[in-house]
Amino acid sequence: MTRRALLAGGAATLLCALHPRAFAQAFPGRPLRLIVPFPAGGGTDAMARALGDALSRDLGQPVVVDNKSGAGTVIGNDAAAKSPPDGHTLLLNTSAIAIVPSLHPKLPYPARTAFAPVVLLGRAPNVAIVRPDSPLRSAADFVAKARAHPGRMSYGSAGNGTSTHLAAELLKSSARLLVTHVPYRGAAPVINDVLAGQIDLAFGTLPSVAPMLAGGKLRALAVTSAQRSPLLPDVPTFAESGVTGYDADVWYGIFVPGATPPAVVEQLYAAVRRAAQTEGFKRRAAGEGLALTLDGPLETARIVRAEEAKWRHVIKAQSITLE
Repeated sequence: MTRRALLAGGAATLLCALHPRAFAQAFPGRPLRLIVPFPAGGGTDAMARALGDALSRDLGQPVVVDNKSGAGTVIGNDAAAKSPPDGHTLLLNTSAIAIVPSLHPKLPYPARTAFAPVVLLGRAPNVAIVRPDSPLRSAADFVAKARAHPGRMSYGSAGNGTSTHLAAELLKSSARLLVTHVPYRGAAPVINDVLAGQIDLAFGTLPSVAPMLAGGKLRALAVTSAQRSPLLPDVPTFAESGVTGYDADVWYGIFVPGATPPAVVEQLYAAVRRAAQTEGFKRRAAGEGLALTLDGPLETARIVRAEEAKWRHVIKAQSITLE
């Protein structure tokens, strides 16, 4: 190699060191992979596909949705964490990413450093529901009756470690209630047993219960978010019902492998913001009850750390396991 070539190469290396954004100039250089740690056909999968379509148009590269479900999102998380940190592999996950470290003490990836947040897309509540003729007319009624009859009331969830289970356990911890948990495999059997009077109340995701609420086949007592849902404006929050500070919504975010260059993360954040504001994605997100927030990388990192601490405390205090 000539002396001139060596000098030119050294100058290019120095330029990249001084200007990190130079690394991002050729990004993306090939198709992107969007890992979804949930089965195909569900709400999160549909939202990922709508986002992928919009991102593909924005970035000029195909975005392939790759469903890697199992082990409570751990399989998909692990695949994303071990992908090349060049911005071409993204992970769309929910608040589960902040919960699994406390439920799975031996993760195959280092939870604290495995991911770099790109954006928190938005938030959606879970909903406390009862059958239409239930004597419980409000969340305050439920809390009062549970306190009057410790251990005699029951609630159902979609399974151990799910967002519906943890939302209820946070309520029990916050309001100091003793209520029996009945775990099910999915939302449908929970709803069936609520309607049959086998359990007093259930916690469900908004998409799973919204049609039956609209048809009058179920009744909502409260949403688990800090603010009312635009899709259920007449349903109060638990905080409004007297459980001060209670907040257990579900949030959705985009993550990349932890060593991804900050310049690439910023470029992805800008692209996802644009994609999330397209009409197609906004319609899909609204169908999941999602209120868009589009928080940036630093704010999303702060939120994830706070959520990890919150759920770690609840899981330990309530002795929650996946069994």
